[in-house]
Amino acid sequence: MLEVLTGTGLAASAGLNAYIPLLTMGLLARYTDLIDLPSGWQWLGNGWVLAILAVLLAVEVVADKVPVVDHVNDVVQTVVRPTAGGLAFGAGATSETVTVSDPASFFSSNQWVPVATGVLIALGVHLLKSAARPVVNATTGGVGAPVASTAEDATSVVMSVVAILLPALVLAFLLGLALFVFWFRRRRADRRREREAARAAGFRV
Repeated sequence: MLEVLTGTGLAASAGLNAYIPLLTMGLLARYTDLIDLPSGWQWLGNGWVLAILAVLLAVEVVADKVPVVDHVNDVVQTVVRPTAGGLAFGAGATSETVTVSDPASFFSSNQWVPVATGVLIALGVHLLKSAARPVVNATTGGVGAPVASTAEDATSVVMSVVAILLPALVLAFLLGLALFVFWFRRRRADRRREREAARAAGFRV
């Protein structure tokens, strides 16, 4: 159960930032004893992999804080974040699925299930993030983009560390995410009604 929560937390973190959970796992596996990656996932602790992830993270951090550019980045990340989520869930749940020498065996043995689960979790979080960002930009004139992005990055970092060290707390994050989805849907519905009311008032005038 704890392994599943770890994988869930890492996948959700990847939905906010694809590279933070992978880099977190790689660094902790390489320099500490806090996480022991399965044999099929040892490449995450490779020095070159960590360097590449660090560069990609730097690009992501900058691009996600610039209005308009952040939208383009979100479109590109629609593929990257779910993929990272699948990898993060698979590694976090100690599922040896990254080295697939026999594709038929990979699917018949259900090794694909953790990866697919991580993809879906990360995709859901990514879609929520992508839907919320235009609202933030529109209501703040773009000023809120770097603030929202910084908050997302910080959440991704905390979530990645918590998922590895205190996976039970992932449940609290999931509850908070559910509450945010409820609030966000209510907020969008209220704004839609306000716009419709404003248009109706304009027609009457």
